[in-house]
Amino acid sequence: MPALEQMNQILHILFVFLPFLWALGILPPPDALFLWAMEQILEFGLGGSSMSTHLRLLVMFIMSAGTAITSYFIPSTVGVVLFMTGFGFLLSLNLSDVGHKIGTKSKNLPSGPEKHFSWKECLFYIIILVFALLETGLLHHFAGFSQISKSSSQAIVGYGLMILLIILWILREIQSVYIIGIFRNPFYPKDVQTVTVFFEKQTRLMKIGIVRRILLTLVSPFAMIAFLSLDSSLQGLHSVSVSIGFTRAFRMVWQNTENALLETVIVSTVHLISNTDIWWNRNLDTGIRLLLVGIIRDRLIRFISKLQFAVTVLLTSWTEKKQRRKTTATLCILNIIFSPFVLVIIVFSTLLSSPLLPLFTLPVFLVGFPRPIQSWPGAAGTTACVCADTVYYYQMVPRLTAVLQTAMAAGSLGLLLPGSHYLGRFQDRLIWIMILECGYTYCCINIKGLELQETSCHTAEARRVDEVFEDAFEQEYTGVCSLNEHFGNVLTPCTVLPVKLYSDARNVLSGIIDSHENLKEFKGDLVKVLVWILVQYCSKRPGMKENVHNTENKGKAPLILPASNTSPPPKSPEDIDSLNSETFDDWSDDNIFDDEPTIKKVIEEKQLKDLPGTNSFIPGSVESQRVGDHSTGTVPENDLYKAVLLGYPAVDKGKQEDMPYIPLMEFSCSHSHLVCLPAEWRTSCMPNSKMKELSSLFPEDWYQFVLRQLECFHSEEKASNVLEEIANDKVLKDFYVHTVMTCYFSFFGIDNMAPSPGHILRVYSGVLPWSVALDWLTEKPELFQLALKAFRYTLKLMIDKASLGPIEDFRELIKYLEEYECDWYIGLVSDEKWKEAILQEKPYLFSLGYDSNMPEPALEISRVNRNLCSQI
Repeated sequence: MPALEQMNQILHILFVFLPFLWALGILPPPDALFLWAMEQILEFGLGGSSMSTHLRLLVMFIMSAGTAITSYFIPSTVGVVLFMTGFGFLLSLNLSDVGHKIGTKSKNLPSGPEKHFSWKECLFYIIILVFALLETGLLHHFAGFSQISKSSSQAIVGYGLMILLIILWILREIQSVYIIGIFRNPFYPKDVQTVTVFFEKQTRLMKIGIVRRILLTLVSPFAMIAFLSLDSSLQGLHSVSVSIGFTRAFRMVWQNTENALLETVIVSTVHLISNTDIWWNRNLDTGIRLLLVGIIRDRLIRFISKLQFAVTVLLTSWTEKKQRRKTTATLCILNIIFSPFVLVIIVFSTLLSSPLLPLFTLPVFLVGFPRPIQSWPGAAGTTACVCADTVYYYQMVPRLTAVLQTAMAAGSLGLLLPGSHYLGRFQDRLIWIMILECGYTYCCINIKGLELQETSCHTAEARRVDEVFEDAFEQEYTGVCSLNEHFGNVLTPCTVLPVKLYSDARNVLSGIIDSHENLKEFKGDLVKVLVWILVQYCSKRPGMKENVHNTENKGKAPLILPASNTSPPPKSPEDIDSLNSETFDDWSDDNIFDDEPTIKKVIEEKQLKDLPGTNSFIPGSVESQRVGDHSTGTVPENDLYKAVLLGYPAVDKGKQEDMPYIPLMEFSCSHSHLVCLPAEWRTSCMPNSKMKELSSLFPEDWYQFVLRQLECFHSEEKASNVLEEIANDKVLKDFYVHTVMTCYFSFFGIDNMAPSPGHILRVYSGVLPWSVALDWLTEKPELFQLALKAFRYTLKLMIDKASLGPIEDFRELIKYLEEYECDWYIGLVSDEKWKEAILQEKPYLFSLGYDSNMPEPALEISRVNRNLCSQI
């Protein structure tokens, strides 16, 4: 056979060049060649789209090929048209996503709205499918078939498609900042920094985008279906060209509506203006014409893109100083001399749909091996690097995806094609967006976060990106239609998307954290915040609200609580040899920003005799004294007489030492247990003299005000009276005095002077100075975290008072604290709760850090706000 002989000759020539092609890397590996071939056949031969995963590609290829083969064996013309229309629509949907929405329910959202939305979407698809089948069947059955002429019904539909294409192109270009990438769009907001003006104009553009979306989603597919259904080529059944061509055409109507509309208009226009006797009209049916036009369109776009890339590499290798080498001039001259050969390489790369590779970034071009669009190994994101900034991208991606969906529907990102890349920019964050798959009303994208300018070259690249975006979105344009100053750049600005995400604001606390007056007020505010934190915690503990009703109808309960300010009984304990804590280094500010202070303790251990009713125990540990039966008979054993014996100075034998003593007391209000502190916090570690000294700092009026503001009673009539009784309970107050002032003492240690900036930074980071209360507090992790939260709230309060002015009354102070509790996370960037707060989208984040180049700690604030971001 002559054809086989010609093929034999061609293959003999090709085999000679195989080693050379292998050495240059043009020969693809088998897996890449197999996937690339399936993708090309699916996209151009069967009207599909490149898939986001290899498995989806394989499944979709089998289903699409089965559809084309099945259509060949259907005997009825009406049946063929209905079969092609129905399966073309169904295969263009994201069926896996629809099934996932129906079969699963979201754990974070109520099942009702999720289920309702899924069924609405499915109902919409069913209605569209029914109308498409009705239109196709009726037009194909009742309309007469004739060759395309200026007066035929198919030609009239073709004219309508031409008008529709022009309208859609205009509406799409209006959405972008530049028209055709060259001229400034006069309808686009001139200054995106003015948020209100930007949103007003953006809303108007979105209304135009809705019109475009309706025309693209509903009007265009039905108009193209009418054009195809009226074609006379469908009368020739059992033809391979008809089965392949029209299967692709009816699929493209839904899969890629804009490209299908352009191809249909081109075929209709060529047929109307050309002679009917030419080979194009005589030997090819409409389906094959659309297939050839689609291939030519794709390859022409790729050729222009690769030619632009080659010219850009050639010019920048000479104009950019960092890319200029000694051999650059010679290479440029050689490219000009052998420009026909370079064009052949570009054309060959275009035909294979393979990348054009500049060798070592030099203007020496090679053809890369053909590969599918999804070219990375494994699933997208499996090789991502996790760092401290990852959580910000996790928070940003869902909201960015939502606004991208709106922008894509409106046409702000231009013509959507699989393999297209977009770069998003906001402050110090860069995102890389790649379109993997497109279909009817859906688009699969991959979003990658880029590293944040860790090196000088990355900073230079980011700065160049900023220049392009600033000229497009932040520069005032006086003319009606200005030119794009960066025309020809690989980056063509598209639009600005409003996304709710975190922005960083860093300030230096000079004049605030080192102010003597602020630090003096800090200590007083700390006691108040401690009281508020502990009262709120105790009133909201699990089980407290359930006990409200049980307690309201009962009498005064004989609850026993320790008090720390009463005098010991007249009978002194037996002789006790005290522990002698001799020496330790002061917690000084010499190295104020070390991670941990240096503490040395030298403890001389001596024999300790038992207290009445207790056993010997290790110094510094907590022991519960066992007491005999009390007169009330209702005292829990774990709530009785707990004390911490530490190394106080030794006293003479027979003399009473000033050491902690906790007698048994009763609440005067039966409801006081609703706000009492946990039993494990009822131990004592400080002598009476020190506690009496600290008790004078306790704000009793603030304590009573906080209690009266509680809302833990369902009965409003009795609530005020009950809260008044609780506020006047002296035993409960003494207990709060003991716990609050012990926490307060642990923050400042032995020295009770005003804290320094370094002291505040260390305590904010969780490093407390040594004191007799340190071990007592650290043994209670929950209390320690509450006290640390109170310290951090107080620091934020000090900054707010210095910035916004003093606080007038207690109500305003509570308003501040409630705002911190609800809208802020105040802590360290390294905390796990910081990441949780970001994912929960806490409106404001607050952290204190230290810059070694500055004398004072630097305040780092991150907050959620509706920012104009993702300049794409």
